[in-house]
Amino acid sequence: MTQVEYVGIDASREGQRLDNFLVARLKGVPKSVIYRILRTGQVRVNKGRVKPGYKLRAGDEVRIPPLSIAAPDTVLENDAQRVAQMVGAAILYENEDFMVINKPSGLAVHGGSGLRYGLIEALHACPPYANVELVHRLDRGTSGCLLLAKHRSALRELHELLRKHEIDKTYLALVSGRFSAGSLTVDAPLDRGRLKGGERMAVVSDTGKAAYTSIRVVEHFPQAQASLVEVRIDTGRTHQIRVHCAAQGHPLAGDDKYGDRDFNRRMRKLGLHRIFLHAARLRFDRGGRPFEITAPLNSELSNIINALK
Repeated sequence: MTQVEYVGIDASREGQRLDNFLVARLKGVPKSVIYRILRTGQVRVNKGRVKPGYKLRAGDEVRIPPLSIAAPDTVLENDAQRVAQMVGAAILYENEDFMVINKPSGLAVHGGSGLRYGLIEALHACPPYANVELVHRLDRGTSGCLLLAKHRSALRELHELLRKHEIDKTYLALVSGRFSAGSLTVDAPLDRGRLKGGERMAVVSDTGKAAYTSIRVVEHFPQAQASLVEVRIDTGRTHQIRVHCAAQGHPLAGDDKYGDRDFNRRMRKLGLHRIFLHAARLRFDRGGRPFEITAPLNSELSNIINALK
């Protein structure tokens, strides 16, 4: 782009965050550059400065400054094609409006933080999925059900269901120790204000944002001093399940940020080389029709359960 571009926003983009709009439009531009031009006011909406989270409205005019876009990278394109093929094989459900995939552990949903691309960038490189957008996110190490919208109107509708807490997200997690109660609900606000080793850590804090996690014991493994639990969340704070379980004295197996080193070492001897957190089920009603999509545990996680038994 060698000159300023002015883009008119139509009804199909109504409600989209400005930063997400730019990421989708400026393929090949690093996210760090996009946030820099937002921060320095080079991007304008209706001739005014706005924040990255500004929700676009029909009729808005977005000013985009001249930018240098990297030439296509053959290795990156090949990697993206490989990831997209892997995602295609992991589709759990798909219709004309949305799709649910069983995201593998280790695959980030977005590029950034040293990653050249993530799941969404890989999908955008493939014509059938060039317009898909994330409805919600999963941590890089978390596997399981990930919901993606195939067009803007579906994205707005599914985001509204999320906002109203009408999408039920259920996870399976392996944690240290034996829960004293069969089930409990953790009501503990979370804040992302602490740094550890250069990384931002989520912590329980009275000044944080509200976070609610329901935990139900599925099975105890007395010899291993571990429990398999089912977890449901009504909010989607960063690392919410990991922090809430650790705060109860039951950190997740394989969690190298909030976990227990000795417990993790014992689980590695059984063959666990990732965090044991799996998005097992999504449930919601859309247009009067109920949807329930489940993602089975992969062989690594199911083998750990068998070893514990």
